[in-house]
Parts: sequence; structure tokens; C-alpha cells
Amino acid sequence: MKYNKMFLLVLMLVPWLSLPMLGKRNFKRFLPAAFFITCWISVESILAKRRVWWRFYDRLIPNVMGELPFLIGPFMIGSIWILKFTFGNFFRYLIVNLVTDFLFVYPGMFVLKRMGIISLVRMKHYQLGILFMAKSVLMYFFQFMVEKLRKKPKSLIKRLLP
Repeated sequence: MKYNKMFLLVLMLVPWLSLPMLGKRNFKRFLPAAFFITCWISVESILAKRRVWWRFYDRLIPNVMGELPFLIGPFMIGSIWILKFTFGNFFRYLIVNLVTDFLFVYPGMFVLKRMGIISLVRMKHYQLGILFMAKSVLMYFFQFMVEKLRKKPKSLIKRLLP
């Protein structure tokens, strides 16, 4: 149990060490989409708990949702990295997310279950994979809209000024 908490703490903190390599500009550019999808998953976690899709046996902080170390660690930072390298090429984005999601859903979930951290209850592995891919598409669409909104004010100013 103590090793699991240490594992969850490391899992949450280590991705943040890559932030300097990501760059301030990329972090600012892709943070809204990563934050949006992190909030979406937080709400989804409430539904998952009610419907018992999965169960967390070990948590980093008692009485705090078990998804927290995954969300603010590898998921948020990983989402920004994936967007940095793939945004603008939707097919590449889907392939990278498919591989990443597959690795989490199959070998990752089996390892986490063996460690006694989480297990699927009323959800099958393939359903979790489909859920992850749907969220990936939602995040890409959100980032696409953010990019459109960022460009729109500049073009509006150009039209107004001679």
C-alpha cells in the first residue's frame, strides 16, 4: 500500500519535469484544451463512480477521487505533448492517441490491477478504449475551436484598419 502511494505520487509529479522541454509558448497554447478535457474527465469520474465502471482501491489522498494523480500528471501533460507534436494533422493525432490509449487500457490497466490500485468493474477494456478515443476527438475539436477564436480577433482588426 505504501509503495502504491509512492508510485501514484511519482506518476503525478514526473510528467511535470518535462515542462521546460515543452516550452512556455506551447504550454500556453495547448493548456486550455488539456484543462478542458481534465475537467470533463473529473465530471465523468462522478458518473463512473455512480455506475461503478471502475474502482480505485488505493488513492494518493483519502476521500479524493482516485483519478487525480493520473489526471494532473500524465494525462494533462501528455495531452499537451501529443497536441504539440500532432495538432494540425488529425490522422497523426488519432494514431498517436490510439497507441497511447491502447497501452494504458490493456497492459497499463492490467499492471494497475495487479498493483491493487484500480480495476474495471462494469466496463470492459475495449469500452474504456472507445471512451478514451471519444475524449481524444473532443479535445482535438476543442483545441481547433480555441485556435479559430485566437485567429479571429486578429483578422477582425485587419478588416477594421485600412
